[in-house]
Amino acid sequence: MTALKITLEIVVVLLSCLLTLLILMHKGKGGGLSDMFGGGLTQNAGTSGVAEKNLNRWTVIIALLWVAIIIALGLLTKFGLI
Repeated sequence: MTALKITLEIVVVLLSCLLTLLILMHKGKGGGLSDMFGGGLTQNAGTSGVAEKNLNRWTVIIALLWVAIIIALGLLTKFGLI
């Protein structure tokens, strides 16, 4: 069972890095720190292309997988299966 735990932990680390990169790839929607430095002046918050929609979908899917694996690790640890 330790191989399962190690595998799940590695997957969580990889998904965490991927999720961070996906979140950083999103366009700024305004109202944040990017506006304070002039980053929001050239971006139009109303437009969202196909690439942005796909990026949103991938971000949600990766986030749900990340949460599911963390819950699974917690349950396996709680019930002593690992």
